[in-house]
Amino acid sequence: MHDLAQAIYESYPSLAFEDPSLAQDEQRPFNHMLQASATENTDQTNIFFRNYQPLSVIIPWMRLLRSLFPTHVRMINVGVSYEGREIPALRVGVHPTNSEKPSSPRKTIIVTGGSHAREWISTSTVNYVAYSFITAYGKSQEMTRLLEEFDWVFIPTLNPDGYVYTWENDRLWRKNRQQTSLRFCKGVDIDHSYGYKWDHESHAANNPCSESFAGEGPFQGVEARRFANWARNETNSNNVSIVAFVDLHSYSQQILYPYSYTCSTAPPTLENLEELAIGLAKAIRITNGENYGVTAACDGSVETKREEKKFWSRMESGGGSALDWFYHELKVKYSYQIKLRDT
Repeated sequence: MHDLAQAIYESYPSLAFEDPSLAQDEQRPFNHMLQASATENTDQTNIFFRNYQPLSVIIPWMRLLRSLFPTHVRMINVGVSYEGREIPALRVGVHPTNSEKPSSPRKTIIVTGGSHAREWISTSTVNYVAYSFITAYGKSQEMTRLLEEFDWVFIPTLNPDGYVYTWENDRLWRKNRQQTSLRFCKGVDIDHSYGYKWDHESHAANNPCSESFAGEGPFQGVEARRFANWARNETNSNNVSIVAFVDLHSYSQQILYPYSYTCSTAPPTLENLEELAIGLAKAIRITNGENYGVTAACDGSVETKREEKKFWSRMESGGGSALDWFYHELKVKYSYQIKLRDT
């Protein structure tokens, strides 16, 4: 095929039926540009967000934010990848300085993206949300309160090796880049490599060439294991209480809550999970008119045609997911996977 990326782009759902003025955009070539929303003033858009950015640009940008906003931004690493790259994160928050009160565990919210390398929009979205929080401190009363009451850990890509590979070799690469039992089939699906309800059968444990290969045992995915170790160490040793986990993916326009591995068992805090997810979907709809569905991750599906309400069912089960691991193993009360929109 002459241009696979262009072919994939042309297969995306058309927006012409929603806005005829967008029909002319169907002929534009594939590129790394991010399309601004209709309500956004592109002249004022931060230049960093006008394009998807490679890791070699993202890391210096994160360092710059740390330097520009030292009062409430720290740059940390949550692990090291298979190929030896650090997994960078921004820890954003303002710690209280009242020494008369005993220090209680710091409530922390983790926002991650890029577990699947080709899902660039998840990485860019984590960066955009981090930037919005950082620059709003001291300007917005509500945002300032959120940074004073919580620490926010923004991880643009949990899969830096795979992300770099999508820029330099194969745009559609999904897994990490670690060696498997087959020399010519590299990579483990990080998001199915976590230890809770890891499923040997459903993720082609005997087929390293599968895009959903979860390894030959729980936590074989290097990045998943090291990220989980970091999170557990934070709660056990660093006086941190992780109160929410948000894992961004693409694409479906869905807000998914546990469990991913099965629909036969309901999470103990189902009512709370649904209530917050519905509130989040409502906020998105009010803000930009986009509709996000709310359901358990085990029921997640891809909508193919909005006007006909036809759906494709899940192509894989969800055992060994980060969503379930954080909810069940670390007791993170509010754990979600958000599948972003395609355009």
